[in-house]
Amino acid sequence: MMNSARWDGKTTEEAKKEMAAFAAERRFGESATTYRLRDWGISRQRFWGAPIPIVYCDACGMVPVPDEQLPVELPLDAAFTPTGQSPLVSHQGFLHATCPTCGGEARRETDTMDTFVDSSWYWFRYTSPGEDRRPFDPERAKKWSPVDLYCGGIEHAILHLLYARFFTKVLRDLGLTEYSEPFLRLRNQGMILSEEGVKMSKSRGTQVDPDFLVERHGADALRLHLMYLGPWDQGGPWNSTGISGMERFIRRAYQVVAEAADHSAVADAPAADQDAIRRLTHRTVERVTRDLDDFAFNTMVAALIEFVNELMKRKDEPVARSAAWREAVETLTLLMAPSTPHVAEELWDRLGKPYSVHQQAWPTFDPALTRAATVELVIQVNGKVRDRVPAAVDLPESEARSLALGSDKVMATLGGRDPAKVIYVPGRLINVVVK
Repeated sequence: MMNSARWDGKTTEEAKKEMAAFAAERRFGESATTYRLRDWGISRQRFWGAPIPIVYCDACGMVPVPDEQLPVELPLDAAFTPTGQSPLVSHQGFLHATCPTCGGEARRETDTMDTFVDSSWYWFRYTSPGEDRRPFDPERAKKWSPVDLYCGGIEHAILHLLYARFFTKVLRDLGLTEYSEPFLRLRNQGMILSEEGVKMSKSRGTQVDPDFLVERHGADALRLHLMYLGPWDQGGPWNSTGISGMERFIRRAYQVVAEAADHSAVADAPAADQDAIRRLTHRTVERVTRDLDDFAFNTMVAALIEFVNELMKRKDEPVARSAAWREAVETLTLLMAPSTPHVAEELWDRLGKPYSVHQQAWPTFDPALTRAATVELVIQVNGKVRDRVPAAVDLPESEARSLALGSDKVMATLGGRDPAKVIYVPGRLINVVVK
């Protein structure tokens, strides 16, 4: 703290000047930015990790392993014993080395690098895994990076993402890349909790055995169930009862597609029915495509379930032998491929289509067919609902007026009175105003 007596007896101007000099000397009252950077200790006393290429020689001290002897590889016969130490400490074949400087006996470093060292730049290496002279080929990395979308847990934000950004900036400064940020988009997924609403833990016995669920319900049903639990980015508690519903959905979808595969298409189905199926198909493609892009997997699954439910209702009608129906079941199979890859592959083969469903183009939709052909038109009298009738979406106003005034419920409400005004909102409602 500053002593206020320091400026006793001084004029205002003298005090201001001395205060300014004091502030300049002590940096008093100035703001500063600190990133709290710390040295990164990358060594770990673990087996898993990249070996540190150093040997220790009694004569030469600490000696780096020459480039031509890299990489130093972990032994495949390490003994994992409950000693609390890395198995490298007791692996004689790994420990014994030759000093690159004097040729004498040397001891290899047994610490390995923090795995964050690898995860901070692995996507660059993925672009050129066969490269043996450089970390990666800059031209190939330029083609495939930066990464379009990165998915990870929120706990990665502090360490992994920070290190990844740091490595990318260093590689940029070295001239190996042309950009500063490694990822263009970041999406964090939520955490699946135990049924009690706490983090799954082996010690508490709150974990769920996925192998048991896969054996009992199938991998596709489990995947669907995880998607359907709730919003992907929020997570939530595990629900052990809903997975059987996903299994039933898969069986129903299989039945619809398999029955279609066993029958050839005919052309005598009513045109209106075929149009309804095509509209249903295109609306579903629109919904699933949008939800996949938005990572809204729970509503994507809901769209697939609704699609199958509607097809199940009509699978015994003549429309189920039409070209529109064939288009619907093929589209359903393609839409199921990301979430139920095994079942979709089998259904695609059942339909007689070429291998593989996962190599096909994604279905497209016609915006004109995503709009419903008919709507439920609400008919009001003085703002109060009196009737609801099916009507074409693009019903002309004159026809809508006749439809409303011809309603028995509306006529009973009017009691012979003439309307003073008729307000029509296309595709939604018509309001008859009387005095």
